Amino acid sequence: MNSVKIVFFVLSALALLNAQQDKSADSLIMTCEKHFKNVKMLTERGENAEAYLSFDGMKLIYQSTHDALKCDQIFTMNIDGSNKQMVSNGSGRTTCAYYLPGDTTILYASTFLDNTECPPPPDRSRGYVWKLYETFDIFSSSANGENLKALTTTDGYDAEATVSPKGDKIVFTSTRDGDPELYLMNLDGSNQTRLTFQKGYDGGAFFSQDGSKIVFRASRPKTEAELADYDELVKFGYVRPTALEIYVMNADGKNMKQITDFGKASFAPFFHPDGNRIIFSSNVNSDNGRNFDLYMINIDGSGFEQITFNETFDGFPIFTSDGKYLVFCSNRANKTPGDTNVFIAEWKD
Repeated sequence: MNSVKIVFFVLSALALLNAQQDKSADSLIMTCEKHFKNVKMLTERGENAEAYLSFDGMKLIYQSTHDALKCDQIFTMNIDGSNKQMVSNGSGRTTCAYYLPGDTTILYASTFLDNTECPPPPDRSRGYVWKLYETFDIFSSSANGENLKALTTTDGYDAEATVSPKGDKIVFTSTRDGDPELYLMNLDGSNQTRLTFQKGYDGGAFFSQDGSKIVFRASRPKTEAELADYDELVKFGYVRPTALEIYVMNADGKNMKQITDFGKASFAPFFHPDGNRIIFSSNVNSDNGRNFDLYMINIDGSGFEQITFNETFDGFPIFTSDGKYLVFCSNRANKTPGDTNVFIAEWKD
């Protein structure tokens, strides 16, 4: 084979490989998902959720139950899905991990101080409910899992912690005062201050990129029946997430504003880097309540748009700081029914 034929053969093989890769990436994009390009699956098995970026944008930290694990533990991986490592201590249940500035320190919530075994699952005789395990506390550690330190020590549920992109504050949810409310603290756990005071569950909070605002999900029971159901569940550490709306407030808790009013389950809100839009997951267009898609809305409540059109679950969206990529979790293309995996997509505005 002469050199011209060899070059032609190599170029043809590369073109075919690129076409196959593009086809594979495109096959993960559903009809009408016009904002996505080159979607890549980063995990391949198990239940993987809440994948959040390091400050340098090169790593993801997430919770996963797979293989022999009986409940969620915390893992890290490179942004391309390589080098997966468990960084929690393997005891109890964990949730809601995040990087701190410099990416040498992480935080997450765990129940291991109370019991090294996984806590029991939620009592589904009460219907579909979330369990706010009162044994959750928030811990920091080195990025490799060493030097574990408790940041919260109060009675009740402390979890759902995220860090301001400014690198100065942590927002989290706690039931220390009876109702699940949002609190603010310094990176070392000091100066823990309550932000929300309305009856109902407040959680899943994230800062805007400039650190000036917080977006979160909340329930606001109003009728006698709703209030009675809420009060009964909260006594036992449960919330019913069937009616959650998206709210925005200043980082000090002032000027709270309700953004959605669907009467459905909307959660996992995250600011677009421009600070003017919010992406979130909701079952607002689901006939049976089980189909969750991603949606975007302006912070003034206008411009509502459906982003994903998968028939099962899409959730936990997070933009890279430049807005060029979106990380999210989905049931799409799973090998085993019920698996949820982490994906990354190029974002097209």
